[in-house]
Amino acid sequence: MIQRYNPQNWEVSTEAMVETAVALGGAILLALVVHFIAFALIRRFTKSSASQIDDVVVQKVRKPMRWAMVGFAISIAAENDALVGDGWDTFVKFLTPALIGWVAFAVVKGFAAGYERQVEIQGDEVATRSHRTRIAILSRTIRVAIVIIAVSLIMLNIPGVADVGTTMLASAGLAALAIGAAAQPALKSLIAGLQMAITQPLRIGDLVKVEGQAGRVEEIRMSFVTVRTWDERVLVVPTSVFLDNLFENWSRVSEALTGPVMLHLDPASDIEPIRKEFERFVRAHPLWDQRNLALLMTEAYPESVELRLSMSAETIGDLFNLRCAVREHMVQWLRKEQPEALIRHRLEVEAANARVTGG
Repeated sequence: MIQRYNPQNWEVSTEAMVETAVALGGAILLALVVHFIAFALIRRFTKSSASQIDDVVVQKVRKPMRWAMVGFAISIAAENDALVGDGWDTFVKFLTPALIGWVAFAVVKGFAAGYERQVEIQGDEVATRSHRTRIAILSRTIRVAIVIIAVSLIMLNIPGVADVGTTMLASAGLAALAIGAAAQPALKSLIAGLQMAITQPLRIGDLVKVEGQAGRVEEIRMSFVTVRTWDERVLVVPTSVFLDNLFENWSRVSEALTGPVMLHLDPASDIEPIRKEFERFVRAHPLWDQRNLALLMTEAYPESVELRLSMSAETIGDLFNLRCAVREHMVQWLRKEQPEALIRHRLEVEAANARVTGG
């Protein structure tokens, strides 16, 4: 049977669509206006606050809250309009957990960034590194959990996935064993990351030496830690290495350290002039922090003596540069003032012996 064209039905359908578009557009426009006014008032309130946390949280939450309010407005319009409600009822099941997860993700990220900015204002470098490490690990853990929960809720609204989940509940014992065995490395990394955040054997920005390599900690994640060396290489070290093995943290309490320069000289060397020249040079150097300064003979062998020239500086970088300057200066001074202190005759005797024996 052929349905004839009816102008009256067309007019009714067009009128319904116009009413739906007006209702939907009005609801969205109203949501955007309410969002603008609400966040304008909130920003005015946060600017009068001395804390930096609320400013960052509002900045991070503003965009997801805009879309959440638009979705809420469409839901209200769908309750009063059947044409909107037909498609929206199905779509909102997937959109609601996504929007809630997005807002929660932004709130956690905002609190982390705001708290990190707040502790940086305090000016205590050691405390700042400690707080940054704890914030980075805990906030990342919470954000991962939010994403997992949001994705799980979305997938549960898919009929096929929900049926699979119901079937798996019937064999929950075997499923738990399988999931536990498969997730053991991930759980170990998660526990190691949380332990790192609580005990803090190292922090972001610390200078550490691990596996014979020294560098600054750039990032701490659940499963690995990135360390940047002086030559700009990046070491990716498993988190378990720092918890199970020995490593050195050169800036655990502060970056003020004492470092040595080792000199191996002839046993006939006159030590006192060397000590005076070393102390004179370091006292006049701008990188010395006036804490530690000493020259000691730490070893004495038949063919040489070992001198340890120790000095201190405010930062690890300053200490490294000071040690290099002292090493270069002392070798030049010995070459000019005490050339007999440099070990050369022993090497000449060894070379002569090697020629005699035919080696």
